[in-house]
Amino acid sequence: MDRKEFINAKRIVFKFGTNVLRGDDGYVSLPRVYSFIEDLSRLARQGKEIIVVTSGAVGLGKKRLGLESTEGVALKQACAAIGQGKLMSIYENGFDTYGLVSSQILLTEDDFSLRKRYLSLRTTLNKLLELGVVPIINQNDTVSTVEVDPQYEHMQVCFSDNDKLSALVASELDADLLVILSDIEGLYDENPKVNPNAKIIRKVDEVTDAVLALGTDASSGGRGGMRTKLEAARMVTRFGGKVLIANGKIPYVIKKIFEEEELGTMFLPQNEGLSDKKRWIGYATNIIGKIVVNQGAKKALLAQKSLLPIGVCEVINEFKKGDVISILDEQHNEIARGIVNYNSESCQKVIGCHSDNIMEILGFKNYDAIITRDNITLL
Repeated sequence: MDRKEFINAKRIVFKFGTNVLRGDDGYVSLPRVYSFIEDLSRLARQGKEIIVVTSGAVGLGKKRLGLESTEGVALKQACAAIGQGKLMSIYENGFDTYGLVSSQILLTEDDFSLRKRYLSLRTTLNKLLELGVVPIINQNDTVSTVEVDPQYEHMQVCFSDNDKLSALVASELDADLLVILSDIEGLYDENPKVNPNAKIIRKVDEVTDAVLALGTDASSGGRGGMRTKLEAARMVTRFGGKVLIANGKIPYVIKKIFEEEELGTMFLPQNEGLSDKKRWIGYATNIIGKIVVNQGAKKALLAQKSLLPIGVCEVINEFKKGDVISILDEQHNEIARGIVNYNSESCQKVIGCHSDNIMEILGFKNYDAIITRDNITLL
């Protein structure tokens, strides 16, 4: 796939990280942000649908209060509350200059994890795009309770940074392309901050475990890092989308990308074409409950078969019927996720049993399988 084909996209999600939005002094870089808005407005006039996922609220609030750090959840949430209004006003005024309407959408984990809210969000976003509005999306740090609520102690949340959030938005909207603008040129074969001779990788055919291993932690001021960007790329390419990671500090980088300049790293789409429901099961839900399966069950799952009670070795944490749970192999590697047909107590009782014995053991029988194959997403 060449550059021209790669950038041929109708619906595009752009993710702007904290370190791209601010200058060296730590304050928001208005010239850079307005250059983004100018380039995005040009794309919108060409008939493309634009969605923005933006960081920056906490940083803006921190600067407004004159703080050196945002240690502690309550302080970070307070900074987000102060900074979000300022952040949105910058986007709103910028897009208004080019005759475009923008809208603010603040999201928490439950907006994806709860299926009805997930579907409602998708309907709203599609309607905004139909109306020619540019959605400006951010994590709602002010009300998110993931870091303070005890119930989340054992939970795998669907997103904890805007890299993952942008991937979820791209997935939910069937976006053609996700552009992640960071403070690094793209993916390198080694960490360029450690090895100055590291070489950039211009094209990735598939985000394998070996590619993920090239990821690094977040830089100062950000929450993600190259690894979270690679995880986002893996998710989006699985449903057939394209991803580009590029340096957002290059002047007029968006304009240059869509003029086919060779910038950043391209991640090519895969052929799996996961359905919306499979994407939601695999990536958009918060996970508390887990089931450990034996080698035979693992082999069956990889062959696209259902999970039967005879293949279950262990039940971890409590969950209800209809919850999405994690499926682990005997080494506790996560291999899949699925919608469970029985609660954790019932699953515990039928561990290792034949499906024919479920009625005798439980006194009722919903299904032969703990999780049916149509409700399983392999990871």
